[in-house]
Amino acid sequence: MKRQERLAKGLLKIGEVAKEAGVLPSTVRYYTQIGLLRPISHTPGGYRLYDSKDTLRRLEEIKRINSHRPSLNEIKNILSKKFA
Repeated sequence: MKRQERLAKGLLKIGEVAKEAGVLPSTVRYYTQIGLLRPISHTPGGYRLYDSKDTLRRLEEIKRINSHRPSLNEIKNILSKKFA
């Protein structure tokens, strides 16, 4: 899938998600690893693809919650209730 086609479908790679959300790509990878974010697809080359609206909304919520300094487990519990 070409970049323009992917973007038209609202699918972002990790670096694009990170840039849009103002976080590091390693943050996106880590949040994916611990279950705070979920890719919706993969490219044939194995790149994770994220839904732009849902993922950016979740990252903004994580940043908002994180500003109060809860643990990542607390964030995970809050998000599981909010985005169930």
